[in-house]
Amino acid sequence: MSVKSRSSAKASKNPRRPFAPAVLAEARILADQYQVVMLFEDNCWYGRGLELPLVFGDGATPEACIKDTRQAFVLAAATLLEAGERPPAPATAGHRTEQVNVRLTAEEKLLLEASARRKGFSGLSDFIRAAAVEATR
Repeated sequence: MSVKSRSSAKASKNPRRPFAPAVLAEARILADQYQVVMLFEDNCWYGRGLELPLVFGDGATPEACIKDTRQAFVLAAATLLEAGERPPAPATAGHRTEQVNVRLTAEEKLLLEASARRKGFSGLSDFIRAAAVEATR
């Protein structure tokens, strides 16, 4: 292993080294789009990510909490990007990543499929999703 290779390998294992500027810039763009979920408890604000639920921040004020949580988002997203992984898309992008399984009788499935076709839906999933979302409004 060359001296350069050894120093590169050593640098990549050092958790205190800075991220590459391009990685950090992309991470900041993503972090600004992530949603912060906050909770006030024991005279402190705590924040976590909707898209990154295991990333946390805190602060004495809501503004400080949001700032701290967004900084944590940047570091988490940069770490994922640097590792060659793709951080989650912002929730506002509307990417459907969650799945729910529902068991139906054969008759229920036929009834739902017929209703979906009558209402112009291309598939049963879209019909059920639209009906469920509408029922929550």
